[in-house]
Amino acid sequence: MSAAVQPAPAPFAPTESQLAVAYSVCRHITRAAAKNFYYAFLVLPTPKRQALCAVYAFMRRCDDIADDATLPFHERRQEITSWLEAVHRTLAGQPTDDPILLALADAQRRYNIPVELLDQLAYGTEMDVDVDVEDLLLCETAESTALIRYRTFEDLRLYCYRVASVVGLVCIRIFGYRDPAAEPLAERCGLAFQLTNIIRDVKEDAAMGRVYLPEEDLARFGISPLELRSPPDPARLRPLLAMETDRAREYYRAGDELVRFIDEDSQPALWVLVTIYRRLLDKIALRQYDVFSSKVSLTVREKLGILARGFMKRLA
Repeated sequence: MSAAVQPAPAPFAPTESQLAVAYSVCRHITRAAAKNFYYAFLVLPTPKRQALCAVYAFMRRCDDIADDATLPFHERRQEITSWLEAVHRTLAGQPTDDPILLALADAQRRYNIPVELLDQLAYGTEMDVDVDVEDLLLCETAESTALIRYRTFEDLRLYCYRVASVVGLVCIRIFGYRDPAAEPLAERCGLAFQLTNIIRDVKEDAAMGRVYLPEEDLARFGISPLELRSPPDPARLRPLLAMETDRAREYYRAGDELVRFIDEDSQPALWVLVTIYRRLLDKIALRQYDVFSSKVSLTVREKLGILARGFMKRLA
């Protein structure tokens, strides 16, 4: 006699109170860590704001694992893999008590976010610890060695695509859009944001053994990656960072075009986000590209001013 066929278990469905707590945790993570993104989220309708906070909390967990200096690189890669496996199990309907996963799974279903995009985000952070044995030896034993990650700008684009352009593609799914022309614009806008981060964080990244500026660009201006490990002469770096800034500004034009493609209730949020990042790039230029004396950022007052204008656009 054949065994009776057992019905497949129903997918795990969290209660409303569980989801409320999960989204609250993600909101607190975003408010504490997303110094620029959070301001843009504030002008979104609540469901879209919650979804973006869930995505941000997921990305933050990936970044925290990749940046965990207490773990050797191979263990960080293993942790990222384990985290992504947990994400897949949750998205497949298996139960979890992790609030980030609860919120992420709900947002993914609600806004039909392709799982492949979430995978790409994790793969992007994994690129920060995806080094070969020789590089690993250099990074862990030679304190003065700065590690060049990318030989050309085209090499850098893949990293930027995964950690930033994909974020843009996820965001527009939550924002809402109908015309597929929005997708390449979102990719280019994400690239503008990531280039801005790279320019701003040259000192901080080099201290961690990460040089994102392409080797061909450094060589063009006669800059050694070792110079980035200690405060160099700002005048030597100025032409290089000015060139990267001009490159970023070209990509910001995509953000201006993208606004009209997304749903009206999300347009102010995108405007706030693009304006904050573009203003940050302008501030770096006004400081003559001195990103070593102190970290360049917008003040809370400056961000609130942009946010207020975003709220006015939402009410208009």
